[in-house]
Amino acid sequence: MKIAAIDIGSNAARLLINEVKINNKKPEFIKLNLLRIPLRLGMDVFTIGKIGEEREKMVVDSMKIFSDLMKIYKVDHYRACATSAMRDAANGNEIIERVKEASGINIEIISGDEEATLIYENHVAEGLDKDFAYLYIDVGGGSTELTFYENGKMMYERSFNIGTIRLLNNLVTEDNWKEMKDEIKEHIVSKKPIVAIGSGGNINKVFSMSKTKDGKPMSSSHLKKVYKEFNELSVEERMTKHSLREDRADVLVHALNIFNNVMSWADINRIFVPKISVADGLIQNIYSQLQHKI
Repeated sequence: MKIAAIDIGSNAARLLINEVKINNKKPEFIKLNLLRIPLRLGMDVFTIGKIGEEREKMVVDSMKIFSDLMKIYKVDHYRACATSAMRDAANGNEIIERVKEASGINIEIISGDEEATLIYENHVAEGLDKDFAYLYIDVGGGSTELTFYENGKMMYERSFNIGTIRLLNNLVTEDNWKEMKDEIKEHIVSKKPIVAIGSGGNINKVFSMSKTKDGKPMSSSHLKKVYKEFNELSVEERMTKHSLREDRADVLVHALNIFNNVMSWADINRIFVPKISVADGLIQNIYSQLQHKI
């Protein structure tokens, strides 16, 4: 069985295609293709309230490509979800209609809470030490999703309108930060030590740059050190020194700022980066729904 997930975020759109094979009665998810297109919808939406003509065309053209790829791979099931930017765009529903007509793809606009739940669908914490509590931190262009997990249960989930594209455009207020801090102080509490699980393209990049072994955590002190270094460099210097694309170099420092604040307020000093995403959660969600129908 082949399953595809389309995640249309505020910074980029991703198509993930997996093949699911049953191995010892357990599903094994094999990645066949991952395509990322930096649409940067948030650049329009968070400043003018809608998606402009140029980016609207990019969305439609990208979905045509995604549709063709799914046909080539003979995908059996897919789900396409749009998050923060499309939620806030005044013309979001019009664009969804255009995409449907041009590519046949049905896009759902999902809430911040459902976005947080999709990250949780990856079930990463289930394989980790039960002596700890875990805070999933998913940092996107338009929002940050927090999901707190303890004793095998989800204890808290919340989406905040604090994201890298919003920060890049100076659209996050002190009140936004205070709300996040207060929520964390009130809800992310445990008698067990709390460990973070990070997701999103930016933390994945920081993890690969750190040369930390897979399965090992990065320290909060390392994230603060990287943030300090990047904050002192221009976007061009970050691109040259660390071989980064411009659409990564300009937002990475803002992502680190979010991770550092969340971890500091939750008193967390370690973060695991298992390279999970909303798209991975969508794949898991589609498979789970199919199993329930059997």
